[in-house]
Amino acid sequence: MKTALPDEEATVAAGRALAAVLNAGDCLALVGGLGAGKTHLSKGIVAGLGCAAEVTSPTFTLVHEYRGGRLPVFHFDFYRIDSAEEILAVGWDDYLDEGGILIAEWADKFPDLLPEHTAWWKLDLAPGGGRTLEKR
Repeated sequence: MKTALPDEEATVAAGRALAAVLNAGDCLALVGGLGAGKTHLSKGIVAGLGCAAEVTSPTFTLVHEYRGGRLPVFHFDFYRIDSAEEILAVGWDDYLDEGGILIAEWADKFPDLLPEHTAWWKLDLAPGGGRTLEKR
C-alpha cells in the first residue's frame, strides 16, 4: 500500500512515525530517484529517535552518525559509490554489529550488502506534487 506524502513535512512526519517502531539492529533500505524524499524520511527517523542533530545527505562522506537519541543511527548514501569494497572499507560490517539503526539511501545499488531482515522502503515523486512511500 502506498502512502501519499503531500510535502516535505509529511515525509519527515512519516519518518518520525517509523522511528517509534524501530529496534536496535534494524536496517532500512531507502530507494527512489533524486528528490524523492529519502533524506527527509531519514531526518524524521533521526528526530523521532530523539536526536536533535541536523540531518543532511551523506552523499559525499558516505556515512553520518547520529547519536544522542534512543538508538544511534548510521546513515549511509550509496549514490556515488562504485563498488561494495568502498562501503566495506569504511567499516560497514562494524556498523551492522553496532546495535543501532542503519539507514542506506540508494540501497538498491548494493542489495547483497544488506542483511536479510532489512526493511525496504520505496519513495517516488507523485504526479502533481508530493511523494509516495511504500514498503516493499
